[in-house]
Amino acid sequence: MAAFPLLLLLSAGTLYTTSADAQEAYTKLPETLKKGVDLALEKLNAHTGIQNHFLFFRTVTQSNVEAEFNVAYIYHNFYLKATRCQKGTEDAAGCQFRNDVPMIDCAICYKTYQGEIEQEPKPYLNCLHKPAITAEVKESRVQHCNGLAYSNGATNLLASTGTN
Repeated sequence: MAAFPLLLLLSAGTLYTTSADAQEAYTKLPETLKKGVDLALEKLNAHTGIQNHFLFFRTVTQSNVEAEFNVAYIYHNFYLKATRCQKGTEDAAGCQFRNDVPMIDCAICYKTYQGEIEQEPKPYLNCLHKPAITAEVKESRVQHCNGLAYSNGATNLLASTGTN
């Protein structure tokens, strides 16, 4: 019987550590990836059906193609996980992860210029509960990002004409 409280205490410590580790994982992300995660969280929190506060959990895959003139093309696939805190919580330091709801799998691709997300082409964001992710969904995400107008030579400084 004495083992039960010890097991409960260890379980609670594991939950807290997992939440703290996720926040540490977020802080270790490069700024350009953080901006994409923040955009996904902003869109997720705009849904009225979302009741819990979500936190970045971990990166699944990422791709960062550096182009010329401080331009980069980003693809980031990551998990968001619900916490026990209510949506809109300002200080998430004490929020513990919920293990009774599925994680949200997000894929986002966007263009950055000097580290800021560009509005054109419009960033692509696709977030679904993890059980709904199939091979077809993954392939569709990649195809969509590859099909966006992310051509490196479309408009550049060499194409401009001066008034002289």
